This record gives sequence, structure tokens and C-alpha cells, in this order.
Amino acid sequence: MTIGAMNDTITVCGIVATEPRHLVTETGIAITSMRLASPSRRWDRQNSTWTNGPTNWFTVTAFRSLAANVHKSVKKGDRILVTGRVRIRTWERDGRNGTSVEIDAEALGQDLAWGISNWIKVPRHASEATAVPGPGPSVDPETGEVDDDDHDDTADDSSGDDVVDGGTGPTPDDLPEPSAAARATEELHRGAA
Repeated sequence: MTIGAMNDTITVCGIVATEPRHLVTETGIAITSMRLASPSRRWDRQNSTWTNGPTNWFTVTAFRSLAANVHKSVKKGDRILVTGRVRIRTWERDGRNGTSVEIDAEALGQDLAWGISNWIKVPRHASEATAVPGPGPSVDPETGEVDDDDHDDTADDSSGDDVVDGGTGPTPDDLPEPSAAARATEELHRGAA
């Protein structure tokens, strides 16, 4: 039974508590899900220390291109922020019952209060039927460098449009592993210094 309405939006900061599970349905829709722990801490004035409060638990599910990007970017133990539609469900199994809180993610990313990130922009909807036909930029899987022969470096690219013309660029499996992309970024920064 669903208690919460599907139109309620929530933003949560937390720690990825399980290794994200990724699958692609028979119809080609990517799905990635994980458990998220959102611990609370408060300042105890009387003892002058931080104390742990209760932890809220969420099941987070991402779909389509967000799912593919989460699969390549997030692992157990990462601190993330997630925004999405919340559903609260009651359940009963083997004589036990409880409540689960689920978030259908609309946006998800690393919590930069706890570390740095190496972000790589990828074409939206690159592997979906809704993609715009035509060529798009490619990503070198070794370096993470974007090769866009049609892009004029002197042109004003301030449109803010996240949809890449063409949309047939790399699939998420073509992207570099995060460690390879991080090494390539460090080399680029050292060369620029």
C-alpha cells in the first residue's frame, strides 16, 4: 500500500549503503537502485560534543540515462545528494510488517562537501529511442577527453542546453572508468601548471 503521493519531491544527503545494482530491462530501459543511509548528527550543548541521532533509510532508484550514469559513477560508501519523487509504502512479509521509503531519482550527484569529483558530460538520451538522429561527440575511453570535430572552440557555448546535437555519442559502456578519467584529469592539470 502506498501512503505518500507520487508528486511529493524530496532531497536527501546520505551515504550509499549498498553496492548499486544495475540492470537493463528487455525493453532496453536501464535501472539502477541502491540503499541510502541518511544519518543525523546534532550538537549536544550540555556535553559539548556531536551526538548521533537516528538514521533514515531510503531505497533510491534511477532510470534510463540517469541510471547508466549512476552505475558508472557511484559506489558503496559514497556520499551523495539525491532529489526525486518519494513514495512511502507499508509492507508485510512472513508475519512481519514495516514501512519503506522509496525515492525515484530525478537528479543524483556526489556530495562535494566530502570530496572532489571528476565530472564528464555525456550526451543525454544517447542510447534511447528518443535520441535525436545524427552524429555527436565521442569520448576517448582511455582519457575521458571529448572529441567533437564539429565544435568551434571560439563559438559562444552559453546556451546551457544539456541535449547534445545528434545524441548518438558514446554509450555509458564507452565511458572511461572513474579511476582512468581521474588519472587523465590529473595529467591535464599537471600539464597546464
